[in-house]
Amino acid sequence: MYQNIIVPIDHGNRNMKTPHFIYTSGIEESQTKPPLGEYLVFKDKYYALTEKRIPYMRDKTVDDRFFVLTLFGIGMESERQEIYCPGELLQVDLPVGLPPKHFGTLYKKFEAYFKRDEVVEYSFHGRSYSVYLENVAAFPQDYAAAITIYPKIMNYGKTTVIDIGGFTLDYLLLRGGIPDLAVCDSLENGVIKLYNNIISRINSEQDILLEEMDIDSILKGENTGYSESVMKTVRDIADIFVNDLLGTLRERGIDLKSGCVVFVGGGALLLRKYLEASEKVGDCFFIEDIKANAMGYGMLYDREKKAGSAHGKKE
Repeated sequence: MYQNIIVPIDHGNRNMKTPHFIYTSGIEESQTKPPLGEYLVFKDKYYALTEKRIPYMRDKTVDDRFFVLTLFGIGMESERQEIYCPGELLQVDLPVGLPPKHFGTLYKKFEAYFKRDEVVEYSFHGRSYSVYLENVAAFPQDYAAAITIYPKIMNYGKTTVIDIGGFTLDYLLLRGGIPDLAVCDSLENGVIKLYNNIISRINSEQDILLEEMDIDSILKGENTGYSESVMKTVRDIADIFVNDLLGTLRERGIDLKSGCVVFVGGGALLLRKYLEASEKVGDCFFIEDIKANAMGYGMLYDREKKAGSAHGKKE
């Protein structure tokens, strides 16, 4: 007997996202049981989630770390959806995604990375899992997120989706709701670059070591206890960062005043007031849920499954 579950997962450089969970893209391997935190046991080793993210990887298939992070997501979603029966095989359908720029060259490799021939055995939260990854399907990021608000953008002939993540900024043009993979790219302009600029400047000028969470709080307008001088510097650098970011897109021929713009990702939400205030942006929408790509993968997978498609869109 077996149970079946669909687990869409967005493998971000900063965070992993499933439809119900967000956790940092970081793990530590050890031979002994971690004293605290979330962990699982796989191939006789302990893997614990950590806030120290894995350094940026264009190709996430080079080692098992993102596979193990995926096992965490499967366990979490299995518990959340109450799909677990001791001793039974858990058959998993895994919709995943890649940046549009790298999609055409990496999607087959990414699918193969997860589609193992054997049953994967591991334990999580004291439960033993026997997982078989039955179907793995990759879709373009950003397009997947835009699908979640399709009724809002369906009447625009042109939509530019901009995903501001941790390490990268990805953009993709949709024409009539269809992705144009000839007009997309992945730039190393994510908020980690902004964090590094701010941390370096504040440390140099005021001998204060800010953390990323401090910067988030300042940009969100929360009470942080830092001086007005520190907060003004943080806001000024963020304003310059957004202006430069939008200018870079303009130099690449991306017109953000025509059609509409859809902003995706935690970085876009963090910088929302700066993006909305810019005269370089016309009609725009912000996708509030940073799990939108994961949810979009699930929607696209369901659409393909109903249509009986086997990735005909990619051939």
